[in-house]
Amino acid sequence: MPLNRRKFLSRSAVTGAGVALAGAAAVPAAEAAPAGHRGGRRPKRYALTVLGTTDLHGHVFNWDYFKDAEYTDAAGNAQGLARISALVNRVREEKGRRNTLLIDAGDTIQGTPLTYYYAKVDPITAKGGPVHPMARAMNAIGYDAVALGNHEFNYGIETLRRFEEQCDFPLLGANAVDAKTLRPAFPPYFMKTFRVKGAPPVKVAVLGLTNPGIAIWDKAYVQGKLAFPGLEEQAAKWVPKLRSMGADVVVVSAHSGSSGTSSYGDQLPYVENAAADVAKRVPGIDAILVGHAHEEIAELRVVNEETGRTVVLSEPLCYAERLTLFDFELAFERGRWRVESVQASLRNTNTVADDPRITRLLTDEHEKVVAYVNQVVGTATEVLTTVEARYKDAPIIDLITKVQEDVVREALKGTEYAELPVLAQASPFSRTSQIPAGDVTIRDLSGLYVYDNTLVAKVLTGAQVRAYLEYSAEYYVRTAAGAAVDVDKLTNAGGRPDYNYDYVSGLTYEIDIAQAPGSRIRNLAHAGAPLADEQRFVLAVNNYRANGGGAFPHVASAPELWAESTEIRTRIAEWVTAKGVLDPKDFASVDWSLTRDGVPVF
Repeated sequence: MPLNRRKFLSRSAVTGAGVALAGAAAVPAAEAAPAGHRGGRRPKRYALTVLGTTDLHGHVFNWDYFKDAEYTDAAGNAQGLARISALVNRVREEKGRRNTLLIDAGDTIQGTPLTYYYAKVDPITAKGGPVHPMARAMNAIGYDAVALGNHEFNYGIETLRRFEEQCDFPLLGANAVDAKTLRPAFPPYFMKTFRVKGAPPVKVAVLGLTNPGIAIWDKAYVQGKLAFPGLEEQAAKWVPKLRSMGADVVVVSAHSGSSGTSSYGDQLPYVENAAADVAKRVPGIDAILVGHAHEEIAELRVVNEETGRTVVLSEPLCYAERLTLFDFELAFERGRWRVESVQASLRNTNTVADDPRITRLLTDEHEKVVAYVNQVVGTATEVLTTVEARYKDAPIIDLITKVQEDVVREALKGTEYAELPVLAQASPFSRTSQIPAGDVTIRDLSGLYVYDNTLVAKVLTGAQVRAYLEYSAEYYVRTAAGAAVDVDKLTNAGGRPDYNYDYVSGLTYEIDIAQAPGSRIRNLAHAGAPLADEQRFVLAVNNYRANGGGAFPHVASAPELWAESTEIRTRIAEWVTAKGVLDPKDFASVDWSLTRDGVPVF
């Protein structure tokens, strides 16, 4: 039976009583499983399974909208909620539906053309607008609760609230609070009661925690409205409350990785990937469903420093490729339920076919989006690809920077900044993007720029630009002159992802990978002259980077001249449509190269 939305929080902050009401839900009786016990009465036992997904990012079907084909990869993975639904059905049949709970750890409504379409093209916020496909699918599958991810905020609070209204389950975020009152702006927790024959019921609480980085990454939407304190701090506040409310089992659904690292430097006092820290330092937690990091962790056991008890963590692979199972064994002794053991494991969605119920439910929405992304917006004179874009100045990335430069120059016309030189940054997001010769479609351009970033104009000095480039160049593994170069091992030094390496257009420079990080940028020039430290530039930069994403120096604190809400992806499509013909002579230039002691690597 669908959960009553009135049990959840309204758009205003909640009271403690409201939180307690939000968790009220019950299921019919389930049989306890007695076990052998020598002497005296045998304790009652109960087996419970908590199923979890995370980082679904709008994947309903096993479909690659950028390739207009079924999704495939070398590992044979499959994606989509239709597969998850089939797996969940199988587990519920194995365990008994009355003995299972289904949760998610966030990043639900952003990530594919499907989610973009229902946020921007046929938006769910329009009067009489559609129901979001992710809400329809997750309602049909029977999710019990979903934690907020940082990408839930990418389309603004209005879109998120409308999605929330369409869900038959609560969106949890104990550390998403009203900026003024500091009260929860979303339900902090969900509690479900499992009836056990011949024994008191088992109460399971799910605490939802989201990522503090939202305050940086989506500052334009949340500043002054919402605040995002640390996961550890809020878990320490709420877990004792849940125990005092009678929770026999406490599960945390955390949109936060387990590594203890942060991508935003010292801009926030909170750790981005704090799930293991929460397990280690906050007593009273039995298991944590981990998200955000897009890693596969079948089972990670962390000992709590205060109690010595083991907390079990698991992170299923993103895009609905895996399903986590937490299998709990409980015993009723001395008047209370006690968790005897927790085991975590993963199920692979490539072992099942799509659930036809989900296929029937959402085929129309899927076909609308397929038609949309296959619209032709121009023609290309040659193939453009990102295959070598990590280590060579590729024309396809120059297309992004050219569009950004043009948009910002137009926006600053008539202002006091109109005469400043405009630079632009862009990252090689994908290693497989390709714009074919001939017809160019929206899906071709969407595959080039896979994120829903928007454009910002900032002012930086020459010295700051140099520091920015030095930081970006840390992406390369130090490689001595004369040593063999393996392009597969040349990049991602220190685990830095491709999206945190930037080209900067409008300059010429060399990156000397034989040198130590911090001393790699050579022959840096603008308009043929060495770059002057005091010279001022406008940097056209995406909002993720402008707000501090990747912890690049100076850019987050630099003066902001202009910003907009139109996606860079849309600006690229507009530029190509206006041109009609996509010819590298209109945008490509060789601005940078890799060297070793002044000798080109390639």
